[in-house]
Amino acid sequence: MEITLSKARLRPWRQSDEESLVRHANNRNIWRNHRDLFPHPYTIADARGWLAHVQGAEWTLAIEVDGEAVGGIGLHRQDDVHRRSAEIGYWLGEAYWGRGIATEAVRAMTAYGFERFDLIRIYALIFEWNAASMRVVEKAGYQFEGRRRKAVIKDGQIIDDLLYAIVRED
Repeated sequence: MEITLSKARLRPWRQSDEESLVRHANNRNIWRNHRDLFPHPYTIADARGWLAHVQGAEWTLAIEVDGEAVGGIGLHRQDDVHRRSAEIGYWLGEAYWGRGIATEAVRAMTAYGFERFDLIRIYALIFEWNAASMRVVEKAGYQFEGRRRKAVIKDGQIIDDLLYAIVRED
């Protein structure tokens, strides 16, 4: 499965992405805006583990620019009564920030999620200090739904996260 965008391409992760994954993911500014499952420093062992985990997965894709994996995007489908909802997560190498690539990728992955996985709702939880990510999801059509006060412990701080969502009817 591949999705061609105007500035990038979404495609499955490959073992050959190991070096570019480490090069772009090993960045404190990226780590600071993700859950602690996203390691820092990001090592070759982390890349190998991630690539083994996502082999053949339809729910997580590499963001490729000029033939190189420079970020990732994925959907985490929920379960039980929330089984038709998914959380979207994404990251992009800092050298590619500010080009509209993340917004385009979020739009495409959202459409893919609604079509392929029969989802009704896709949401993002964004740390209070990540204004750029808030703009990404807003431009992709997500609506602000609320602030979860003191919900996150990251980088030694207790912070809020903000909930953005889009539903199929939007």
